[in-house]
Amino acid sequence: MSDQSLTRRKFIGLGLGATAGVVGAGLVHQAVQAQGPYDNPHAAHTNQYSSEMLVGKVDHDRNGFDPMQMLVDWDYGKVSTLPNGQTLREYEFSAGEHDIEIAPGIFFPAWSYNGRVPGPTIRCTEGDRIRVKFANFGTHPHTIHFHGFHPAEMDGVPGVGAGEIAPGQSVTYEFDAEPFGCHLYHCHATPLKRHIHKGMYGAFIIDPKVGRPPAREFMMMMNAFDTNFDAANEVYAVNTVGHEFMRRPIPAKVGELIRIYLINIIEFDLINSFHLHANFFDYYDTGTSLQPTLRMVDTIMQAQGQRGILEFKFRWPGQFMFHAHVSEFAELGWMGFFNAVEPEKFDEALKLAEVTDDWDRKATNGSTAPGTV
Repeated sequence: MSDQSLTRRKFIGLGLGATAGVVGAGLVHQAVQAQGPYDNPHAAHTNQYSSEMLVGKVDHDRNGFDPMQMLVDWDYGKVSTLPNGQTLREYEFSAGEHDIEIAPGIFFPAWSYNGRVPGPTIRCTEGDRIRVKFANFGTHPHTIHFHGFHPAEMDGVPGVGAGEIAPGQSVTYEFDAEPFGCHLYHCHATPLKRHIHKGMYGAFIIDPKVGRPPAREFMMMMNAFDTNFDAANEVYAVNTVGHEFMRRPIPAKVGELIRIYLINIIEFDLINSFHLHANFFDYYDTGTSLQPTLRMVDTIMQAQGQRGILEFKFRWPGQFMFHAHVSEFAELGWMGFFNAVEPEKFDEALKLAEVTDDWDRKATNGSTAPGTV
């Protein structure tokens, strides 16, 4: 499709006058080492690991997104039905530039989709028609490349179809959602490493038509940030903010099925990992199978762009850690807790995590497959 000039629209969610600076790894280490046990006044959750948390609290309102909400904020698009009976899901995406707070007092000059890192979590059912209207309000060329089946001209790569979308231009990507699984999208403009690392990526979840068993579902994007531009990461996280789920443990109920859509998008490090304490999980590589590809494991490794689905249950109440099984990553932000409770204490767990019943509803009613919610 041909580009169209943009004259009136503004980048979605872009804050004005962002002037916060960027700091390097030294301040991250200082923040961790400066506090003693239990002396973080912003921590809702305190235990023997509190001394390893980053001090302070990120301003999610200023950022324009909340990592806890990103776990469950599926974007179903504008839904309608085509004349042939096929479901159509329409999305509007914008690219732009703004500073984001990735750890308390630590800012990063991001490039993003719709003013957030990661971008919206697209969710649909296999066979749905996907239509994404993409507008570039940044100062660099950008694209959206979707993992999955689609024609070459919809691939979002330089030199094919619309290719790179210049600042002030737009394009529409359209294709059928296939195959089902846990996928992602990201900018494929050059240099690729820079565009991805700056924050231009998001989850693309395609539900199988038959659905999956009911579960409490979360989207976790493992990402990292090079704050001093030395081609090495200083802050690691799930859903962008370091140690956020240490301060706000993720609510869960004892005995219920937990399903995590896990994606690794970090640059500069060759591999990332997820380790769950005191438990084991089944793993569905790329999510394209309804049967586990690995059973009863407690650690999974992913290269960049690799993803999969984890399923497990908590047998007992308690606060159970999860983190990268690379100690440096964990110490620099990639570490959190699940707060598994009996059903009668779940309201208390929601309050501790600073979320409401609406968050709970999204976590347990995310599927787009007919008859599964």
